[in-house]
Amino acid sequence: MEPVVTVGLDGSRESLAAAHWAAGEAERRHLTLRLLHAWPLLVPEPAHTPSEVDQNYWAKRLVRNARTELQAHHPSLTIVGSLIADDAQNALLQAAAESEMTVLGSRGLQAMTSYFLGDISMPVVARAERPVVLVRAGQEEGAQPTPSTAGDVVVALKLHGPCDDLLEFAFASAAARGVPLRAVHGQSLPVNAYVPWGVDHEVADEIRQDAQKELVRALRPWQEKFPQVELVDSLALESPAKAVVRAAEGAGLLIVGRRAHRPALPRLGPVAQAALHHARCPVAVVPHQ
Repeated sequence: MEPVVTVGLDGSRESLAAAHWAAGEAERRHLTLRLLHAWPLLVPEPAHTPSEVDQNYWAKRLVRNARTELQAHHPSLTIVGSLIADDAQNALLQAAAESEMTVLGSRGLQAMTSYFLGDISMPVVARAERPVVLVRAGQEEGAQPTPSTAGDVVVALKLHGPCDDLLEFAFASAAARGVPLRAVHGQSLPVNAYVPWGVDHEVADEIRQDAQKELVRALRPWQEKFPQVELVDSLALESPAKAVVRAAEGAGLLIVGRRAHRPALPRLGPVAQAALHHARCPVAVVPHQ
């Protein structure tokens, strides 16, 4: 199968916003866009079925209308429709294993502060073998005015263990967009960094210097591989979740990692959870070893 960006469609405003975002990403990466709609009640399709008796009519119409709208904005993009007779979670997990990335819509519970991740999005994000991007309505390209940093890619780095898959996705995303990459690492101060009158600045400075060296060491090979990407690194001595959410203000895409787990033990760490619930931009969750 040729490389594709897959977007899940369910007829909602959020899924259409995700489709618009996915179309822009597929075009930048010179990939095919796959519009996937899954419904267990899809029936085998006989030849020459008139629309008035076609039980799949509404499913086909949903995909067809989305394709027509997207093709009008991206006339050179290859777009294919895919109807799957399965529940959405199973279909999306299978599609994610075959796709460069999978894009899903997410309902805004409170427009500025949080996401509501339903029964479909969270299991797919936590179990998918490849990157999954969550997009809310209003986050698709061209939806609203943006500040001067809009479009930058932000990646959250933990610096404990290898994160090559995460950094490769981040640098490739920034390169495809032609924007800077901001690498952010947050690290809470240990108990011994505090004294009765506040923070022991000598201890804090030592921690900062050690973390900065690790950050530079982790990024150097990818800078050499992607010399066209302008890189800005940022180190904050505070909760990693707070540091990442703050850094994502005004960004075009926030990328966070999650440890790849056995299927029976899917979970997201605190930074990924914070990003999905509080970041105002699309969030990509990238599994890595």
